[in-house]
Amino acid sequence: MAKQKATNITWHHAHITREDRGTMKGHQGAVLWFTGLSSSGKSTVATAVEAALFERGCHTYVLDGDNIRHGLNKDLGFSPEDRHENIRRIGEVAHLFADAGVIAMTAFISPYAADRQMVREINAKTGFIEVYCECPLDVCEQRDPKGLYKKARAGEIKNFTGVNDPYEPPLKPEAVLKAAELRPEACVAQLLAYLRQHGILKEA
Repeated sequence: MAKQKATNITWHHAHITREDRGTMKGHQGAVLWFTGLSSSGKSTVATAVEAALFERGCHTYVLDGDNIRHGLNKDLGFSPEDRHENIRRIGEVAHLFADAGVIAMTAFISPYAADRQMVREINAKTGFIEVYCECPLDVCEQRDPKGLYKKARAGEIKNFTGVNDPYEPPLKPEAVLKAAELRPEACVAQLLAYLRQHGILKEA
């Protein structure tokens, strides 16, 4: 966890609780943390889940890895240290979203198990759901819509996960999506069923 630098600060507790917001919205806030290799389907499934939830009247938001690096984390690169800080910041942002009653989805490679454990602890009280988009490296390379694997293999991109940087698969994720075998709509159905089973969504 990051070391606290600021002093003489006090956490202010809101009068409106997370449970109050959940009652008003008709669903609980939560964090769906999508992890997996580049091109494994994280963003595709996250945006499809968001659309399905939105149609049901849920308050949702997708925190996409590339989008975050255009703004909040534009000062970070892809070294292990920068990856750690990237994940820490978004874990804190996702926590605020979930506390506000939003079902927040994060689509980040987040390759290191220790970093994912860190965000799990940050979101321990706000419904953290680790979603592993399981997809073999060769399938991800075949998809490769941005041509990133090709550039990494050619040495044009350093610290690229799966090529010259490791990916540590989750050992006990809440949900595993067989992203090489299932169509996005099947993945969406699997996750909606999980959310209903665990009381985040009301039964239809």
